[in-house]
Amino acid sequence: MARLSWTSSPPRSSRRHTVRRLRAQGLYGPSFRDVLPGLTGAVVVVCATVAALAAGYRAVGILAPVVGVGVLSLVIAVAVRLGRPGARRRRGHYTSDELRELDVQGLALAVARMLRRDGWRVRLLPAPDRPRLDARDTEGRRLNVAFRPVAEPLPDEGLPDPRTHRGTAGPRLQLVVHRGAFRERDIRWAQRQGDTRLLDGSALERWARGARLSELLPGLWDDPSASRP
Repeated sequence: MARLSWTSSPPRSSRRHTVRRLRAQGLYGPSFRDVLPGLTGAVVVVCATVAALAAGYRAVGILAPVVGVGVLSLVIAVAVRLGRPGARRRRGHYTSDELRELDVQGLALAVARMLRRDGWRVRLLPAPDRPRLDARDTEGRRLNVAFRPVAEPLPDEGLPDPRTHRGTAGPRLQLVVHRGAFRERDIRWAQRQGDTRLLDGSALERWARGARLSELLPGLWDDPSASRP
């Protein structure tokens, strides 16, 4: 019986299976089919730019390509600057991995940036382990944001109650943000409060990718007790 030497290559079927498994885990890289649309778009943009510069040169001379190259360089520089991770996060856009790496203070800052991206005015109320946000929109509505692993207060703590803010114009709600999933008791507790909303990890990631809070929590200012039997 023939013996395989250490120089023998693995069967093709095994190699294809390994490649598919690594791609499913995001460790192998994109296939040609995945990068083809982006590559085609880049080729079209380059060809259109060259054609525009050539047309401008024929129309007005050397000034057109010089100005065109200058404007293009400026656009590329601005795009690169805005695309940096730090600039992207300052605009309120985070990846899922970046959210998972944040501590509670960093998460509070990230949510504050997302609220500002949505048009809210936000005030950060820092605390060693329980930071809060106080936000207000253009219609005078107030949102108090807390960050906890669960929604229901433990015996030694309590979330700020929006109903205790007397003299505040406009409706006020409490939003509890959690990077994981809420349990049934958390949901029941929020429903009993009547003015508390919950934002779990999946909704938080969609918000960080660019969705608006009003899209994630439709009817945010509706009374949830009105829909219960």
